[in-house]
Amino acid sequence: MAEEKKVFKLFNLPWYYFAIFSVIVLAATMIGVLPAGMAGCFAFMIVFGTVLQELGDRLPIVRSYLGGGAIVIIFGMGFLRYVNFFGLFDLMTKAKDGVTYTTTLMKNIDTFFKPTGAFLDFYIAALITGSILGMNRKLLMKAAARYFPAIFGGIILSFSLAGITGAVTGFGAIKALLLIALPIMGGGMGAGAVPLSKIFESSGTMTASEAISIMNPAVAIGNAVSIVLAGLLVKIFTSKKLNGQGALMQTGVADASELEISPEIQAKRDHITVANMGIGMFVAISFFAIGYIFSKWWGILIPKVSIHAYAWMIITVAICKITGALPESIEIACYQWFQFIMKNLTTSLLVGIGLCYLSLDVVIKTFSFTYLILCLLTCLGAVIGAGFVGRLVGFYPMEAGITAGLCMANMGGTGDVAVLSAADRMELMPFAQISSRLGGAIILIIGSIMLSTLGTLL
Repeated sequence: MAEEKKVFKLFNLPWYYFAIFSVIVLAATMIGVLPAGMAGCFAFMIVFGTVLQELGDRLPIVRSYLGGGAIVIIFGMGFLRYVNFFGLFDLMTKAKDGVTYTTTLMKNIDTFFKPTGAFLDFYIAALITGSILGMNRKLLMKAAARYFPAIFGGIILSFSLAGITGAVTGFGAIKALLLIALPIMGGGMGAGAVPLSKIFESSGTMTASEAISIMNPAVAIGNAVSIVLAGLLVKIFTSKKLNGQGALMQTGVADASELEISPEIQAKRDHITVANMGIGMFVAISFFAIGYIFSKWWGILIPKVSIHAYAWMIITVAICKITGALPESIEIACYQWFQFIMKNLTTSLLVGIGLCYLSLDVVIKTFSFTYLILCLLTCLGAVIGAGFVGRLVGFYPMEAGITAGLCMANMGGTGDVAVLSAADRMELMPFAQISSRLGGAIILIIGSIMLSTLGTLL
């Protein structure tokens, strides 16, 4: 019997079904009847996000070094709005009050994303709760004493190099720290630059759209530089004192294979139920509410140093994970909800960011040779600082620099895969996940404190 030919899929649908539904959505958009609010916005964003995601994941250089589909969606949608691509719909229809439907479409999406940031908060709550509760507790306990110092070594040196260079070049030390070093070290877009932009806005420093427009290029460049450095460093530094050939700890105490999720727990995770989706959603938004409670109390007790609700949420979830305060069933439900949101709504989130938060005018105005140098030095600081401190605590410098340094400076999960693949160190993925998840969470906490104390100096 001949093997059945695999059908090309878009948004998990056979491509021809996706095409049919996309035509329906675009037709509704063109004749001015696409529903306003969440229903119409999601339909429109899924169509454009899926197509641009597929394009970005297939472009060789973009896929390998610049973050793939995520970057293409954000900058692609920003470019389409910049050149008034959606003005083509003006030729198709006019609203009864004389306002073009394109204006109405953009207004609907802006309303969905901007005034309260409800969708962003909903996404980030699921991301933070599920990613942290989904980690291996044994990994957190074993790695904390040695691995977190290495992470902080990378953060301190990267921030130092960025700040000093910013001051010397005239770019501005505070500007370099807050708008380049922070987002690069923040763990990508969804868990890094996006929540950071919300923290910028809540601190009154600048609007979220201004912050995103300046930070986005830094995230993309940092990802590219991290991948290149990972591939080069392991080939340049081959000494057995510096290069563990995939082993993180010189004493051989930590075997990464022992710290991965057990097959039993993975089987429970794979058994997804409708009930678990509801539990995960409720627990995630409850943790989000806890973050706001602590943020308000802290603001009353210590008003001069503001700590954003995201930061308190991260701290609370991490404590619950480390102490085992929640039963395994709830942790699994939160993880499943996080996976559902991440796999199905990330492209929609990125479309909204590109349309509503990215201003190419600001990107063009900000981008310069100095900007590139600051991005490069931030990544170098991350790998050197993490490698140096890593050696002090018993790690091989190369492995520590790659996992605790470069996996902080890349674009989260996809960046981890790219960096470890370039360095031929895929066995270190559990440690890279600490950098992307908890390391990125640490950056949000640091960013919240820095913005409350230094934001007015921008």
